[in-house]
Amino acid sequence: MHEAQLPVPKTLADYDWNAIPDLERPQIEQLAHDTGWLDRAENLLLFGPSGVGKTHLAVGICRSLIGLDRSARFFSATTLVQELQRAKADYALAKALSRLDRYALLVIDDIGYVRKDEAETSVLFELVMHRYERKSLLVTSNQPFSEWENVFSTSAMTVAAVDRLVDHSTIIQINGESYRRKRARRLGRPSSG
Repeated sequence: MHEAQLPVPKTLADYDWNAIPDLERPQIEQLAHDTGWLDRAENLLLFGPSGVGKTHLAVGICRSLIGLDRSARFFSATTLVQELQRAKADYALAKALSRLDRYALLVIDDIGYVRKDEAETSVLFELVMHRYERKSLLVTSNQPFSEWENVFSTSAMTVAAVDRLVDHSTIIQINGESYRRKRARRLGRPSSG
């Protein structure tokens, strides 16, 4: 559990399922309790606006899979990109990518915050290419694929990355209002956006 570096101590039991009534809880719980998709090197992509619990679900799924003796590692997209950029600068990107292979599941949280800088996106692209059909990724994003042109530096890179991510994947769209915004309203505080 320590090695997974989960950012918050959340579980699926803590998730407010009533706040997002369209979300298929059985589907999420199936992904959390059945390691078959990891064995098949399939991906899980969670899309939705900020504050609907994408990170919470990713952490809860990781926690459950770790409990089933599967390895997982959680990264914010920016932290992962920075680590991979350092490895590339040291001519050790291939070694860094191989080290990440020890995790059956690699979480890339908030991929939309990575921005079109070629040095950043090229290492992220290399990671997607490296893990394709070998190991699973769980990616969260507040941007739909149509806006990923802002993530990868070229349209060819965007198309290739998206193509590999969606092949053999489960895509879940989470629609709802931000928990933080709702809480701010309840507490009588102005919400920021």
